[in-house]
Parts: sequence; structure tokens; C-alpha cells
Amino acid sequence: MEQIFVEKTASRGIAAAKVYKYQDPDLRPSLAGITAEQAESETERFLKARQQMIVRLQNMEDDSGILAAHIEVAKDRMLEEGVILRIREEQKNAELAVWETIDEIAGIFAGMDDPYMKEREADVRDIGKRIMAELKGVALPDLGEVSTEVIVAAADLYPSDTVKLNPKLIKGIITEKGGLTSHVSILAKSMNIPALIGVTDILSKLENGMMVCMDAEKGMIVIDPDDEVLSAFRVKQEAYLRERHRLEQLRSQPAVTRDGKRISLCANVGSVEDIENALEMNVDGVGLFRTEYLYMGSSHFPTEEEQFQVYARAARLCPKELTIRTLDIGGDKKLDYFPFDQEENPFLGWRAIRISLDMKEMFKEQLRAILRASAFGHVRIMFPLIISLEELREAREMVAVCQRELEQEGEAFDREIPVGMMMETPASVLMAEEFAAEADFFSIGTNDLTQYLLAVDRGNKRIANRFDYFHPAVLRAIRHIIAAGHKAGIQVGMCGEMAGDPRAVLLLLEMGLDEFSMSAGSVDYVREQILSYGGQKEGGETEEKKIEGNGDGKDCAS
Repeated sequence: MEQIFVEKTASRGIAAAKVYKYQDPDLRPSLAGITAEQAESETERFLKARQQMIVRLQNMEDDSGILAAHIEVAKDRMLEEGVILRIREEQKNAELAVWETIDEIAGIFAGMDDPYMKEREADVRDIGKRIMAELKGVALPDLGEVSTEVIVAAADLYPSDTVKLNPKLIKGIITEKGGLTSHVSILAKSMNIPALIGVTDILSKLENGMMVCMDAEKGMIVIDPDDEVLSAFRVKQEAYLRERHRLEQLRSQPAVTRDGKRISLCANVGSVEDIENALEMNVDGVGLFRTEYLYMGSSHFPTEEEQFQVYARAARLCPKELTIRTLDIGGDKKLDYFPFDQEENPFLGWRAIRISLDMKEMFKEQLRAILRASAFGHVRIMFPLIISLEELREAREMVAVCQRELEQEGEAFDREIPVGMMMETPASVLMAEEFAAEADFFSIGTNDLTQYLLAVDRGNKRIANRFDYFHPAVLRAIRHIIAAGHKAGIQVGMCGEMAGDPRAVLLLLEMGLDEFSMSAGSVDYVREQILSYGGQKEGGETEEKKIEGNGDGKDCAS
């Protein structure tokens, strides 16, 4: 028996079952070169393999609905041109050309600091793996063939690996790679499958059929447990399942506090597929639709029509609320097809709304697409990284220009579409009253707000312990934003990580937060906290009052 403790809990839960090792065949390419005469046949071999893979994905898509982005990546011009260039110009065989091109594109995503975009590396490598399998003529393992209860152990699990996953049989997931925003993390949360990720060298310690217990609450794995430990895990597992069932029963209830305040409970998403997963949690809508992935997953700036199709589909799914954040690239988020100058401090550089206001034609295409989509649901426009009234006014004027154009063209759109802004910089906090007079709503981005207020790089592991949204300075900033918004009569929400932290919910409610937007996997836990909230604490001291002191802000959430 061996115990292993890990840090990354992707999805809560407890499980005990036999191991199913999910391992791909050896797909490494031959290093042998080709002659100039062979280049054409190798190119044809690549194109045929890619098309065969696309057909397989389309067949899977009929069942799952989550692989549309994969198919677009497979068709991407950058991938095709990169492979063909290596075959024709560098005289590399098709397998090696695919291997190197995929590695190059995946490396671009891997080098980003933003966790959500960083995890898109896995999507690219998934496509590469499947093209390589077609080229080599080998079969990939299939989780759809699992017929007994198991805990899946894998180096990583990609979207196409999991489309046939049966949550009644897959009792837990353990991977060596992946992050908290990876596909497998999101999937595990949506299906309530316990998942531990980033477990170094776990595959070398496991064999098929070996009994394993995992506690994703405490981040613990027990390999080959004895009867006493196994029995104890079975008891804990039953208790956890009862608790999960209790939380799921709460989904039918609207998020209303005991003293009668209706709270908007929303999801943060990066795609239409994310929305479909979130709707299972009975959310009120989408509080943050990240549009940058639409741009980063393309080989060109998406056209107005391409964007409209995505936003309109999302609006139909979310008739209550769909808050679309305009393009937030720059910093750690780059585009393959658009060069960015090297910047010493990219998070303080040319990014987000600054790019949109400088590249007005691109900005207009996005705004027109959003406005057209507003005819199909309750859509809101949200601007990122606003630091001045001049920026907000200029961005709003761009919306007005697009509205006038669409009206002249006879296009339908919501003429009263709400236009709000992210509150994520010290400047926005200090000018909250002025912004509240001109914005239709606020959404607090605690990730950047904490980073900028505390001067702590949220991607720097060495100072990760200093990144704390319970710091008194951050809490006071949040309270000030909410107060300024309410004074002006506008809604104030939050879409940063803090909104999905159950420890923070009562504190944020005490401050008066109107909307919580988070990853779908946190919704059940936050809903429970909202339903239990009854206003002022016993003894007359509110959570908000505690912030006035000089104590550790974490005490406010205990």
C-alpha cells in the first residue's frame, strides 16, 4: 500500500475502483528524409490522413457536440501550410512534418500565462495525435469500450478521448498532465467525476486491474489499499454521493437568499460547448463569454459573419443573459497571424481594449456581430481593462456607430443593449463613481485586480502565496466598487476566480454583490451558500464590518 498526496484537485469527490490505464500507442515519427520526387506523395498522404481524421471527428460530433473547435483546428491553414512546407521545402516525411508542426503550434499556447489559453495546447496535440494515428494506421484506445467501474489513469485526456466517456462506469480520473482549466478538468466537474491532475509519474506506479482509492477532497491517492482502508473509502464515498445528490436537488431552486434577494448565478465560458455544459447546472446565463479563443483558434481575424454565427448560437442558448467580453488579447495571449511587438511588461502594455480602440475596423466587426446576435437573446457587451472615461466613451461611441450602420441596413438588434465594463485595475477602482455614471453594469475581474493591486504576477509560482484575493486591500476595493455601482443604480457582478470560491460567497453577499459568474463545476457549491445566507450576522457584526480592521482578510471568509 502506498499513499500519494497531490495539489491539483480538478473535480471534487471520492472513488475506489480498479485501474484502467489509458495509454496511446507509440506514435513517434521516423526521422528518415524523403527525396524531392516523394514530396507530392507524402503531401497527399498527409491530406488523406487529415481528411480521414476529420470524418471520424464529425461522426463523434453527432453524438457529443463538443468537437466543432477540433474540426476547425484540423482544417486550419496554419497547420496545413506548416506541414506541407516541411514536406516540400525541408524534405521531411509526412509523420515528422505533422509532429513538428503540431509541436510548434502547441508550443505557442503552452507559452501563455493565462491558464485558460494555456490549456488549449491539449486541443492542438489531440489533433496531432489523431493525424499521426491515421498516418501510421494504428488504432487509438477507446473509453467507450469500458464495461466495468474503473478509475482511469492517463498521461492526459483530450476532448476526442472523452466523448464516449460513461460517468456511470468512470468513477475517477487521474492524469499526469493538465491544469484546472483543461478539458478533462471541465468535463470531470460537469459530470461530477472525481479528478486529480498533474500527478507526476503516476502511470509508472499503476497496473491495469490494480485497486486504487482517491480522495479528491484532500488530494490523496492510495495504491493497492488493504481491506480496512478500502472499507473506509467505501463509507466516505457513499457519504460524498449523498452530499452530491443533496446539492443537485438544490439546482431546481433559484439563487435567492433567506432575506429574499435574488442573486444572478452565471457561468464563465470560452465556447458554445462550455455553455451547453453549464446549462446542466441550471445557471441564469453567462456572465463572461471569453471571445479571444475564437480569435486564437483561427488562422485569421474572424469575420463578422463567422463571429455572428457563434454569438447567435450562444444567445439562443442563454435567453436570460449572455455577457460577451470584447477581444482581450495581448499580455500573454497572442495571435499566430498577427505580430505583436516585444514588450518588457506585456501585462501593462498593448492589450485588451487598447488594441480594439487602435484597430477600429476589427473592433467594428466584432461589435456588429455581437449586436446582430442580440436579436436572439438578452446580450450584454462588456469592455476589458478600461482605465479612463475617454476609453469608455470612445468604446461606447463605436457601439453607437455600429448601431446606426445596422439600422440603415435593416438588420435586427437590441437597441437598448446594456454596455458595461470590467473592473480590474486600480484606476477603475479609484474612479468607480465616475464609471458607474456612464456604464450600464460592472463586472469585477478579481484575477487581474488582485494582480495589479498587490503587484503580484499571478503566473509566477515563486510568489504564488502572495496572490491573495482575501487581502484587505482587495476586499476594500471590491466593497468600494459595489458601493459605487449601487449608488448609481447599476448591477455589480464578479467573474474572477473569487466568485466561484465557496469561502468568499457570504462575504461577497454581505458586501452586496448582485451576480456571481464562475466555472460550471463551482455552481452547486456557490448556490448552497447563497441559499443559506440570511443577511446580518448574529451579534450585529457584519462580514463587511470586519474588513475595517487590520487583521488578515482571510478571517473574513472563515
